[in-house]
Amino acid sequence: MAAKVRRFFCINDAACSAESHPITLLSGPPSCGKTSLLFQFAYNVALQSSSEDAPAVVLICNRRRLEAKPPYLSQGIDPSSGVFGRIQMKYVEDDEAVKKYFAAFHLHESFPSAIVVDDFGELFDERNCQEKYANPRGRDLAMVRTLALCHNAVMHARKKGRCEILLADTHHGDSPRLLYIYKRWVSSIFTIKGDGCRSFLLSSSSKTGNDDSIRRETAKYSIALQYLFLEAIDDESEQ
Repeated sequence: MAAKVRRFFCINDAACSAESHPITLLSGPPSCGKTSLLFQFAYNVALQSSSEDAPAVVLICNRRRLEAKPPYLSQGIDPSSGVFGRIQMKYVEDDEAVKKYFAAFHLHESFPSAIVVDDFGELFDERNCQEKYANPRGRDLAMVRTLALCHNAVMHARKKGRCEILLADTHHGDSPRLLYIYKRWVSSIFTIKGDGCRSFLLSSSSKTGNDDSIRRETAKYSIALQYLFLEAIDDESEQ
């Protein structure tokens, strides 16, 4: 079963049947429904979480971007469901707010099951980062430092229970931009591409077992009639 990609859709066992990675990256082109996938992921985790002391999910995003392009839910999910009450929204303007959140993460008495950050790369303004670090590659440096904080925070939380971070970013080519930076900190990557017919393909690949076989999982989905619609799921292994 393609358990990994199922976590982004409305499927009963979606949130509990897949391995949890410390940090996951979801990367896709503009207007491919990334925010909708993030909200469905957050809903699935909140639905399955048993924690009573902390929000099940913290969803970090820019409020203006969210209101300009609100997410679409899967058909059958009630927007007024009490499950959404277990998702805490944290609105930020830039990378500094994200760094402050994760820098103080270890002070929490309890931790959410997941922290979701939408438009992660967009939070790093290139000019501001260059001026702050007095370096033409200031944006890269700022991203590295923030990712290091994210990693330290989630690894600390995982000593006490299940916790993971899901980052979303936008790419304009065939692969996530700044992949060389993400690879050091991210243990699982999902990519999205259009299929040319108004649908999108969400894909992941990972090694299985002790051999060198690669397991590839793909979900075909679309945004139709203001719903996130799963069309098909496929998984296969190859040597």
